[in-house]
Amino acid sequence: MFALVDCNNFYASCERVFQPQLNHKPVAILSNNDGCVISRSDEAKALGLPMGAPAFKYDAFFKANNIHVFSSNYPLYGDMSSRVMKILEQFTPDVEVYSIDEAFLQFKGFENYNFNSYGNDIRLRILKWTGIPTCVGIAPTKALSKVANKIARKFPKQTKGVYVIDSEEKRIKALKWLKIEDVWGIGYRLQKRLKAKECHTAFDFTQLSDEWVKSNFSITEWRLKKDLEGISKIPLEYREPKRSIATTRSFEYTYSDLENIKERISTFATSCAEKLRKQKSRCHAIIVLLSSDRHKKELPQHKASKMVALPYPTDSSLTISQCAVKAVSEIYKSGIKYKRAGVIVTGLVPTDNHQLDLFIHENPKHSSLMHSIDVLNRKYETYKIKIGNQDLKRTWKMRQERLSPRYTTNINEILTVKCH
Repeated sequence: MFALVDCNNFYASCERVFQPQLNHKPVAILSNNDGCVISRSDEAKALGLPMGAPAFKYDAFFKANNIHVFSSNYPLYGDMSSRVMKILEQFTPDVEVYSIDEAFLQFKGFENYNFNSYGNDIRLRILKWTGIPTCVGIAPTKALSKVANKIARKFPKQTKGVYVIDSEEKRIKALKWLKIEDVWGIGYRLQKRLKAKECHTAFDFTQLSDEWVKSNFSITEWRLKKDLEGISKIPLEYREPKRSIATTRSFEYTYSDLENIKERISTFATSCAEKLRKQKSRCHAIIVLLSSDRHKKELPQHKASKMVALPYPTDSSLTISQCAVKAVSEIYKSGIKYKRAGVIVTGLVPTDNHQLDLFIHENPKHSSLMHSIDVLNRKYETYKIKIGNQDLKRTWKMRQERLSPRYTTNINEILTVKCH
């Protein structure tokens, strides 16, 4: 059996954990630079607030409906997500973290378990230990567990947040209820082709012949179809080292001066280097991206990228930052107002298994220096130690005018409890 555990309105729920006065009130979370709505509480959805609503257009709507609006607090959300995933590992060792607020679980050797009771135990422990509400869907396959989770979320009073598809009758009933556009893995183009074949529900999809699905689509759609039929063809996916690592961000404001852009690129390059060291990899090449604000069409536009091949694989923040800053200086154009930039490291190889060069190699002092920096930054859970050309006060320069405290990751922002 598989389970999908999904945190309800995760970003909004994280804010409510530390501000319980927001319970049962409309809450909305904005994207980077307070751009648009990316998470809504059920109360905000009921008011008609759409996903992706531009904040500047809906400011009057927020005020008129007393919607509590917050900037994205990613340190808080990431830490709360990690806590939820750690709890899930207590119920089974087979856990696939699917996204920041979702995880698939596989239950091997649980044949005699009452899964409805077990799913309820999962929900209650996460709620008690973190304050995050969840829904749990359990079924014989991953795709069906996704369907079961949708039912648990759609009918909370009847299911108590847990739904188990453990019979053929339940499977068929669930698939007939689920629209084809709501099936996991069915995108817009695919649903149009299926509807042209008079396929309007998940059940209709399972009634197509295997030969027709294979000849008209791909092996991925065939596996999805078999999964929905109750025949497991989509296994858990365990995290593998990434083949490339990227750090891309929009700026808080548009920058036209090279010095500010170089500082941002240095910060992004350092972030990529830290991620490389975390997964024990080194890179052979760096790609630097730079673009103006495409939404301001009245201004001169410029978009460019440059790839730099390195003479040896490296995970050094010093080397990667130096190469990235040099690259952005070459593609920068004076007079352009830039809004977004990024650094990608690629050509990754394991730190302990790569081709050495007899004559060209990195300064051996870099390795011990990077290790010391990582240890100190992890110990104090802040990025206090930086390269000299970085902004020492901020890592990510984003517009965050409605930011809540980082309750769990910053000692200066933890909750203060007054006892009388």
